[in-house]
Amino acid sequence: MPTSYDGVIVGAGHHGLILGTYLAKLGLRIAIVERRLQYGGGLSTTEPGPPGFYQNPHSINHFNITESPWYRDLGLSESVRYVTPQYEFAQPHLDGTSLVISRDVEETIASIARFSNKDAETFREWNLRAERISDAIFLAERYSEPLPEKERDALLSQSALGRDFLEIIERQPLELVKDLFEHEKVQLLMLFKLSLFGTVLYDAVTKRSPMGAAVRGFDLSAGYQVCVGGSWNLARGLMEEFIRSGGHFVNKAEVERIIVDGGRATGVQLADGTTVGAGQFVASCVDVPQTWNKLVGREQLPAEFLRKVDGFKHTAWGLFGVHLALTEAPRYVGSEFNPNINHALKYNIGAETMEELFTLHQQVAEGRVPDLVSFGSGSITQFDPSQAPKGGSTAYAWYAVPYAPGGDPENIEPLKAEITQKIIAKWREYAPNLTDDTIVDAWCYTPNDYTKEIVNMVDGDIFVGSLAGDQTMWNHFGYRTPIPNLYMAGSATHPGGGISGGASYIVSGIIAEDLGLMPWWTPVEVRKAMEAAQ
Repeated sequence: MPTSYDGVIVGAGHHGLILGTYLAKLGLRIAIVERRLQYGGGLSTTEPGPPGFYQNPHSINHFNITESPWYRDLGLSESVRYVTPQYEFAQPHLDGTSLVISRDVEETIASIARFSNKDAETFREWNLRAERISDAIFLAERYSEPLPEKERDALLSQSALGRDFLEIIERQPLELVKDLFEHEKVQLLMLFKLSLFGTVLYDAVTKRSPMGAAVRGFDLSAGYQVCVGGSWNLARGLMEEFIRSGGHFVNKAEVERIIVDGGRATGVQLADGTTVGAGQFVASCVDVPQTWNKLVGREQLPAEFLRKVDGFKHTAWGLFGVHLALTEAPRYVGSEFNPNINHALKYNIGAETMEELFTLHQQVAEGRVPDLVSFGSGSITQFDPSQAPKGGSTAYAWYAVPYAPGGDPENIEPLKAEITQKIIAKWREYAPNLTDDTIVDAWCYTPNDYTKEIVNMVDGDIFVGSLAGDQTMWNHFGYRTPIPNLYMAGSATHPGGGISGGASYIVSGIIAEDLGLMPWWTPVEVRKAMEAAQ
């Protein structure tokens, strides 16, 4: 390995790979150093059980990837293929009814009308509003450095569409859903659609969202997609493009510290003592505590920034994953009511009432494994059969749990088998064909497991930082830092965790600007988007 580069990037998740590729294409000599043997971070596809049954233990569904600027700029359509399901969300009920959200607005409205004509017309009205906002503003903000609050408000106030968006931003998602919809089952599925990663979580819907998250509940044009061959295939495509662009990848290279010399970041020192110089910049794509408390060191930080580091919040829950290898895909109750129930990407399973839902999340907040079993689930193989042997299927369930039940993450270990069976038993109530004969294998993956494997998911936080309103948009952690040449470029920064590529795309432009380099791409400019809104 050469001992010096123009830039060193810590972490080979999707953010590190996207950032590295953009800057390598500018002619910079870039190294990505990664603690683990493999790359991709949460883009992981494994065979934990019988051969040929592939599971995606972290990121399973990716939001609107093929419309992202980096997917286009990096030419990934040639090597990374996505499937866009027609039916995105579904909710079976034990009374034989079911509710399905399609990308076709008329199909969705017809499904909602089976429960409430009023709710169906409300959805029609809000779908028109949301899709205009999403196309003109929401997606542009996802790939732009957040504007200061006052400037953003002023720009949005100049257009009818912007004022409509401001009105939505002011509403708490839970309050909005309860005000707009009268039928409880419709309310439940709308909350599920609004929530993060298809798991309804209380803090995601009970607080004002400066990002305007409620828009996503009504937008049918931008949605989740499936990476053909498994989520890791996106990481593979990104790595191939990084190497093709002249980048250098170093695995099994744990960074012990970020070197600060003369008040500037000048490289990294690895655990084996190797020093890797960075003539132009260092970028961290790992978590806030690890970057600043361990790699940089608190003694090098001004008091005001230390308070920011100490005040950084993590998501206060984790996900207990159950991944099944099956001889056939789950078939849900409610198929006579709506035949499309068996063709959806994501399912809301278990909670039949709002009260049940919030009881579950209150118990998680109290540090307890919930008594009630309610979870998000899906079966990727109906959209990508290559992830199971011929005729077989896989399915997953994600169940919200505290990272440390009773105060200790190890307390989950003796409960694994019991929780897994509870989830399967509840799942079987809604998908009766999940019998002992059809389940070939069941594999569980807990917050205690994945936090040890991917250490930047601190305390089981899959998003690497809370997405609460006081930590998003203009309140996000920030890309530039008090140490010149040192940047944050991962999920702790806008637009937050999940597979978006937003942070690394934005930081690519920031570093290019700071180095006086002309981008070879056309950066997304949210100011222009807001000014052009009608």
